[in-house]
Formats: sequence, structure tokens, C-alpha cells
Amino acid sequence: MAACLSLALTPVAAAAQPPEAALLVHDRPAAEGPQMTPYLRAQIERAWAQDAQRQARLDAVDTEAGLLALQAEIRQAMLRAIGGLPEARTPLNTQVVGREQLDGYAIERVVFESVPGVHVTAVVYVPDSGRESAPPRRPAVLLACGHATIGKAHENYQRIAARLARLGYVVICWDPVGQGERSQFWDVARDDTRYDRVCGEHAVLGNLATLAGANISRWMIWDGIRALDYLLTRDDVDGSRIAITGTSGGGFQSAWIGALDERIAVVAPSAFITSLPMRMANRIFEDPDSDPEQDPPGLVAEGIDHVGLLLAAYPRRVHVSAVTRDFFPIEGTRLTVRRVKAAYARFGHGDRVVLSEAYSRHAYPEANQLSAFRFMARAFDLPVPSALPDVSPLPADRLQVSPRGQVRLDYAGRSLPEVIREYYLAHRDTRATELDTLLRQEATTRPARGTHAEPRVVQQDEGQHAPEAILWTRTGSSAWQGLTIDRYLLRHDGAQEIPLLHIHRGGRDAADTVLHVDLRGKVTADRWGDIAAILDRGHDVVTFDLPGTGETRMPYHVVTHPYLEAMPDHVRRDHPLSSVLANHVYNGLLTGRPYLLDAVDTVGVVQAFATQHLGARSVAVTGAGTAATMAAAAAALLPALPLRNAPDAHPFEWSTAVMTGDELWPIQYLVGGAAYVRQP
Repeated sequence: MAACLSLALTPVAAAAQPPEAALLVHDRPAAEGPQMTPYLRAQIERAWAQDAQRQARLDAVDTEAGLLALQAEIRQAMLRAIGGLPEARTPLNTQVVGREQLDGYAIERVVFESVPGVHVTAVVYVPDSGRESAPPRRPAVLLACGHATIGKAHENYQRIAARLARLGYVVICWDPVGQGERSQFWDVARDDTRYDRVCGEHAVLGNLATLAGANISRWMIWDGIRALDYLLTRDDVDGSRIAITGTSGGGFQSAWIGALDERIAVVAPSAFITSLPMRMANRIFEDPDSDPEQDPPGLVAEGIDHVGLLLAAYPRRVHVSAVTRDFFPIEGTRLTVRRVKAAYARFGHGDRVVLSEAYSRHAYPEANQLSAFRFMARAFDLPVPSALPDVSPLPADRLQVSPRGQVRLDYAGRSLPEVIREYYLAHRDTRATELDTLLRQEATTRPARGTHAEPRVVQQDEGQHAPEAILWTRTGSSAWQGLTIDRYLLRHDGAQEIPLLHIHRGGRDAADTVLHVDLRGKVTADRWGDIAAILDRGHDVVTFDLPGTGETRMPYHVVTHPYLEAMPDHVRRDHPLSSVLANHVYNGLLTGRPYLLDAVDTVGVVQAFATQHLGARSVAVTGAGTAATMAAAAAALLPALPLRNAPDAHPFEWSTAVMTGDELWPIQYLVGGAAYVRQP
């Protein structure tokens, strides 16, 4: 029928473009700058609803046995979120490549393998007398690095480590993957990484790990656990007196490693602990860098949040350092610590949880350091310091472990993308699944609307409160070259909005309608050719904005690194390593609701509108380029929505990305375990 109809139609010239005003649903563009968009508000509301469920579960605990059972559930959920930990403690193959005596302590430069072929560079600070013939066994501290380009050589970490050494602790500080001497994307010609030696590398690695059903934190946490394994091989370390501390990214590592390794007696994260719904609300504006290691899928949906991270340490001692002007909201820190302390106190251990606050921006201020060190001293029966020792940091090259400053240049081994690929291959046969099965599993926290047994009611929007209905407003209409372009604004689930265009030849009976999916949002004049081709085949077209795109996009660029500043706007705005959209995607992962599923839900809303209000005779979905995968996902999950393959369809293949180590791809397709989807 469609083929016969198309012969009688006058083709729409692909070169001709309708005026841009005909393709805009709103009368005027949104004001530039950061703002609380309907989509962001919806994500936050979802997170708070899940937080209420988590807190209700904690409030119901009335025995210590019940708390320990909840703790076991939290730990299992944590492990699921990161893809578990490596099962084997393989040989460390430790090499001490140098030692230097300083005032009151010595430093030893060390490299070990956390997993075979993955080299970790570290510095060990040893108090004087620590390497004599019969050294005393001393308490030890794992000092986890935050997001510093030079990792362990950063002056702040040097000062913290040296102060602890002067107070009598053996301290190990290591380079996290992607930082310091552990770049995974080193460009020899540039003598630098292709991205940046912190969040850029973390994002590339973390996104690949997520597709493989794991998380970059799996290997970062394991590095810290193996650093402790190394400390316990030393004859100057007392294994019963181990603490961990670190700030920012080091605070993340401290909380997770401390939660999962019970050999650690004192857990002391700094400038990290908060409440994730609050963090989701401000991350775009205050700290937009992609940090996949801090956002394992389901961390909020599974009832973990930072309350769970700290409760996983019960009944061990916890010292939280915070600053009042942090991008980790201090209100969330206070709320989380209050909840954890109350749970500890319920069973007589309230004094084991302490919060230290300082008036500062994001940092580990000396006041908080002193509080943490005094807390450790009391826990380990050491003299309680009245002040911090004076220390002087060394030039970074004095802490260099590898000859040329990069393990991937100096040591035969494996890159983390290779390790991620091996993880995927090891699980490929047992986790293989279909796309609709994976998405339906992800939808358990909030089913996609298209999966509902009852169709949604479509009504004209008259300002009524109807959260279960799809409400429409017609904002205008334009005639152009025999076409009618009707403009609509749909409202669903309360405040969510979908700007939409219905493009058709007026005066005809109900026609076959194609929902055109584009990752960038509904059609613009410069992309009119895709729509013209569908119209020429005799179909009506409905084109619309996916969440956070087009007219629903926050008109704000996050620019965090020089290599992003040089990119054109249309590339930066959805960049997979640092953009508003990337932050939406990570928010979705935290709540167990991948962006892809929200996008499918949007297609379902549009499908219902096209059927009930536009009176479409039939409705199909299509997507050009990599949007073909989005269209296929909608067709797989939504009933009665066939897929029309676009001539230039170029589906994104999750498994291929993991197998080839593909570094940059549409962030919209970040779905946990998607590499196991069987694709044609």
C-alpha cells in the first residue's frame, strides 16, 4: 500500500529545507546556562523515592543480627554493582626499585602486579628504625590518591604520607589507574595521554567496563586490596592495626576498600561522603567530569548509597572528613553520617563514627587531617598528636618508579582495556542475552510505559494534574511545499516534556506513520534529508526530542579540559567523556534506570500519541546511523511497534566496542552488561 501511494506523490526535495521556525515547538529558546530541567528533576525525584525505601529498610532493623544481615546484603549488592572482585590473589612480583632516607623516615619506590601484567607504582613511607634487623611492627595506613594528574607525587599526598610516617605509621600511596605513572592511553609523540590522566582516562575505561558488566572500580579497589597484601608481607607492619584514608577520589577508594576488606580497622574517607540524590542534583553544575568509578550501576536503586558504604564497615571505626564548600554537598554528608552513627549507636557503638568538618573548598584541610590522625591514634593505642608534624614534599621525579615515568612504556604487561576484554570473554557464554531481555531486567525498578498492560490515556493539556496520562498541547502549524508541520508539546509523568513534530500531507486519510529517532533530537533544517526520504515513500513522520536533547537539552556546556574546548558545540554538548548528557546517563545508572530505557519510554509515549490522537493507521519506528540501535531497542521492548531499517542504519555494537577497546561512542548506549546482548 505504501509503495503504491508513494508513486502518486510529489517528492520532497532533499536539498530544500523548511524554515527553522517551523521546526521549533517553543516560541523562544530557553535561557542559556545551567538550570533544573524537567528531566533532571525527574531523575532526582526517582533517586529520593529509592532513598526513602533504603532508609525504611534500615529503620526496620531492631537487632544487631538484623543489621549484620542487612550489611551482608549491602556487600553483595556492592559486588554486583562492580562485577565482583578477582577471585585469585596472584603473585605480586614486587620490585623495590629505590630507597631514600629523609628526615625521620625513608621512602621506598615500589612496583607490584595487582593482577598478572597490570603494574601498580607506589611509594612506601617507612618511619626511622623501620628497616633495622629486628624492626618493630608498626600500624600502617593505605593512602589512596584523589584525582591528581601526577598521582602519588602530588604535594598534598606527600605531606599526608610524610606526616603519618613521622607519627609512626608505615604508609603506602599508589597511583590509581589512569593517573601518575599508569596512563593507559599514552601518546609517545605528544609525551602525554590522549585525554587527561584522571577523569578522561577513567571515563573511557569505565564506560567499557560497564558494557562488560563490571566497573572500573573493580580494578581500582583491587589495586588497594593488593597494596594491603603487599604491606602484610613486610616484617615492619602490624596487620591488626591497618587504616585507610584519602580525599576525593581517594575518599571513594577509602570507603569502598574499607567496606570490602575487613582487615582494615579504621576507615577514614575525606571529601567524598554525601547523599547521592543530592550529588545527582548538583554534579552537572559543580563537578561535571565523568567518574564512572564513583557511579556503579544501581548504587541508589540497590539501597546502597553512601550510607551503605559506611554501614558495610560495621562495627569497625569510621572517621568522615568533610568541608563545608564542597561539590560533594555537605548537607548530604551530615545526613549520611547521622544515619550511620544512629545505626551504630543502636547497638552500643555510636562513638566509633565521627564527622570532622572544616570551612574550606574541596580538600583535606589540616584540621581534618589532625582529627583523623587523632582518631587513628586512639584506635591503635598510640600517643595522640597535638599538632601535625612539619614536612616538605619532594620534587615529583624523586618519587618516580618506572624509568621513563609510565608503566606501559617500561614494563611488559597488559592494558586495562585488555583486562576488561578478558573479563568479558570469561563471562560471554554464561551471560549472553537478548536485547529485550536485558532491557526488561533493567526496567524492573520502573517499567517502561510500553510494557504496561493497559494503554495510557491521551488527553489535551488543560493544565490538569494527570500523572498517568499523556497530555498534549498544539503550539502551532506551518505549511511548506505541500506539507503540514504540526507542532506539539507532550507532557507525561508529571513534568516530563516531549517537543514533537507531526509532518504530513494535509487532507489525506490516516496514513502509515514512522517515528523517526535521532540521538540528537527531532529534525532540524540541516538534517531534513532523512525526513524527506521517509515522506517520499508515502509515510507521515513524527520526529521528537529524546530526554535531554533538542529543545529539552540544558543550554549549557560543561568544559573541563582543554581538548574539549577546541571541539565544536555540537560535538561537546553530548561528548561521552564530559557533557550534560553524560551526567544524565550516569544519574540514570545510579538509579538503575539507563538512559536507553528512558529513551524507549519516550518512544512509547510518542507511539501512544500517534495512535490515539493523530489517528495513525499504523506506527513503525526507524533510526538513521547509530540511532538504529535506539530504534531497535524500542521495537524490541514496545508492543506493536515494528522496526523499519533505515538505508544508512549503522547499529552500535556493544560487544565490538569491548573487543576492540573502542574509546569514544554514543554515551546514550551506556548500559550495564550490554556487551552480552546477541546482535545480528
